[in-house]
This record gives sequence, structure tokens and C-alpha cells, in this order.
Amino acid sequence: MFEILLTDEAKAQLKRLRGDKGLQKRYKAVRKTIRFLASDPRHQSLNTHEFTSLKGPKGEKIFEAYAEQSTPAAYRVFWYYGPYQKQITIIAITPHP
Repeated sequence: MFEILLTDEAKAQLKRLRGDKGLQKRYKAVRKTIRFLASDPRHQSLNTHEFTSLKGPKGEKIFEAYAEQSTPAAYRVFWYYGPYQKQITIIAITPHP
């Protein structure tokens, strides 16, 4: 199991999703994605892959996991391993551009 950490930005994005009644379905999808990340960041349904245009604060590889698919502006969770072993830091929870 991985410990999940969220940046202030990711916390704010999650809070906004949780507070918007129109986004409850997306909030639940993001929460499910976070649970999968904690248990297995390579879970098949996450479609995890490296997001090469970003780097973590210390040059870490950034990964993208799918919270939704085949949906306009589907939500994605961006994260990296660390800062310590068995930790994942989520840096952003955003709709796909």
C-alpha cells in the first residue's frame, strides 16, 4: 500500500469537486482512482502513463492516471512517487484539456 499525499493545489481541486453537486459523479470517480493508486498505481483501469511535459519538484517523473474515460473533459490525476518510499504525491486533479 502507498500513502497518498496531496499538494495544496490538489487538495483545493478535490474540495471543489466534493462541494459541487453537479460534479458528484466525477468526485466519486476521482476518489476511486485515489484508492486504486494507494493499492496499485499500475492498476489496469488507471491507464497510468508518464506525462513527459512535467517534472516533480526534484525532477521526479510525473504520471497521469485516468479517473474517467470517453467523457468530455474527463478527469485526470497527476502524481509522482515520493517524496519517500511507499508514498505517492498527487499534484493535480484536472479535466483533460
